[in-house]
Amino acid sequence: MPQQEVFFEGRAGDRHIAVLKTYDRSYAREVFGNFDDEAMKSLAAALEIEKNYDPADIPTPGGQEYEDFLWEELIEASLEDVRQSPRLYSFFVVTETKAGKAEDVYISADWPSAKDYALQLLGKV
Repeated sequence: MPQQEVFFEGRAGDRHIAVLKTYDRSYAREVFGNFDDEAMKSLAAALEIEKNYDPADIPTPGGQEYEDFLWEELIEASLEDVRQSPRLYSFFVVTETKAGKAEDVYISADWPSAKDYALQLLGKV
């Protein structure tokens, strides 16, 4: 399995933000499970949920059904190559470290949305 790789690092005051690429689905699920509402909204926008589905087909945000729906969409988007066996999934994790405490705050299947989220945390967007 490919190793994790740091794609971006930045600092703003006492905050350190990093974007890491990982292929670990268990780790990705753990990060996703700790999302706040803002991270959920950002992921839904990055996955273009409202463009790809009829509004009636999207579960109501805030519930378990919505989280399961977003997770499945994230998994589908993170698949590297459908012809590859075993299948390889890649994720970009945004980690925020403040006062020595690191917290994974966002995950995406694509680099641009992860970078944008990181820059937003740094106040550069």
